Amino acid sequence: MKRRVGQYLMDCLSEMDVEKIFGVPGDFNLAFLDDIISHDKVEWVGNTNELNGSYAADGYARMKGLSALVTTFGVGELSAVNGIAGSYAERVPVIAITGAPTTASEQAGNYVHHSLGEGIFDSYRKMFKEITTDQGYITTDNATTEIPRLINAALAEKRPVHLHLPIDVALSEIEVEETFKPQLPEAQDVSKYIDMVKAKLENASKPVILTGHEINSFDLHDELLKFAEEKQIPVAQLSLGKGAFNEESDYYIGMYDGSVAEPNLREYVDNSDAILNIGAKLTDSATAGFSYEFEFDEVIMLNHHDFKCGDEKVTDIRLPDILRGLNDMDYKNDNDFPEFEPTIEGEAPLNDEPLTQENYFRMLKDFVGQDDVILADQGTSFFGAYSLRLTKDNTFIGQPLWGSIGYTLPATLGSQIADEGRRNLLLIGDGSLQLTVQDISTMIKEGIKPVLFVINNDGYTVERKIHGETAPYNDIPMWDYKKLPEVFGAKDQVKVHDVESTNDLKRMFEAINAKGDYMHLAEIKMAKQDAPEKLEKISKAFAALND
Repeated sequence: MKRRVGQYLMDCLSEMDVEKIFGVPGDFNLAFLDDIISHDKVEWVGNTNELNGSYAADGYARMKGLSALVTTFGVGELSAVNGIAGSYAERVPVIAITGAPTTASEQAGNYVHHSLGEGIFDSYRKMFKEITTDQGYITTDNATTEIPRLINAALAEKRPVHLHLPIDVALSEIEVEETFKPQLPEAQDVSKYIDMVKAKLENASKPVILTGHEINSFDLHDELLKFAEEKQIPVAQLSLGKGAFNEESDYYIGMYDGSVAEPNLREYVDNSDAILNIGAKLTDSATAGFSYEFEFDEVIMLNHHDFKCGDEKVTDIRLPDILRGLNDMDYKNDNDFPEFEPTIEGEAPLNDEPLTQENYFRMLKDFVGQDDVILADQGTSFFGAYSLRLTKDNTFIGQPLWGSIGYTLPATLGSQIADEGRRNLLLIGDGSLQLTVQDISTMIKEGIKPVLFVINNDGYTVERKIHGETAPYNDIPMWDYKKLPEVFGAKDQVKVHDVESTNDLKRMFEAINAKGDYMHLAEIKMAKQDAPEKLEKISKAFAALND
């Protein structure tokens, strides 16, 4: 069958249930975009800039398992680098496609626009080498091997890949002999390593599982739940990877965040004699500045390409095989462990007093629906929201490792488009919103209906808590956030709300539930110095690390 290379690439992505393609047009990808918009199973979603496109692709991939981003050579692909790097750090598979100048221009060394004016065409590809798991230069000769290879690499490693696609190659016809099918890695024999873990567990009186983001990346929730419940081992999550474990399970004991964790949980984990770190990274933000009190070298590491038990270290085994081996292990824990203690407790008083972060999250916990998707930006929103107790059907999206503020607004575009049947709740601060606000217009254009909660606390509160509480660099211009839908051409299609008290918040929640067929945007005013209790404590740890 004859197909243009661009058509074949879309066919391959469609086979992986990628239905939306994010990006920004540019003259080195325009003709290729024609093949996207004419494809019967994929649709083009144009973003307001390439950074937003990369964030949207990340949010889509977290929901669907894979996504694609199309940019133009140089100016476009480099504008997306930040978002692609975040996807790499947090293991999110994005196919980053660069529409490039023709092969004839490259061979001639022409000084084309968007280049550095030196006749060199591989400079940008080199930049992507450090932030993607694999890279490829697509030609007519290798398209049917390179494109599948790169998609398979993204799926196997749950990380981005980069495709350099010259525009003349994209438009060239090739012979396609077979439909793309994903190539799953062969199962590995991990019995030797599982025996080591079993030996540790059998001599332990306080075993515990610490888990995180790789469980979300590899969609191993059921396998982890089965392991914990059948072996009767308690589970604590890290904020990097919230949602990895069912928080309704009797074996869930809470969020472990170092010295700021609940006392009973902290004491149990810090004194555990068998910590199984499954799919998690002990980062500074997840552990309140590395404030754990257990010996890191004694932790049993069970991560993707990172197994460590005692003196044994292995880098070539896969996390899915580790979970399979753990579930085959003959072991059962009969020791006691602490019960889950909710961090966000009590009911907020209903009055017209200024709203506080504490009461905001107290009321939010009762508003979140059974299968809502919650996206929390890396500010007061994230540090308050990661303590919310979720149902097994909720999805939580944050970016605490890469920590790029503004990420979650375009990510909400991607996650909501990925599943329009679930309500998406964006929790974001004013400072973060101002970085990526333009993609509200894309949400309106696409007709999606997320709920956007914008905290207006007059600046960068996280930074204020770390350093420079009254410094001008932590200030931002004041906007009238309620006017944004009108600015973006949707005065009547978006419901806006002005919230300053718990009474306002209650009325807003009722209005949102009554008008679920609308997009909502709320401006929620709070004092600039007010912050969630977790942030107050963690910011001091961050400040100490910078001294």
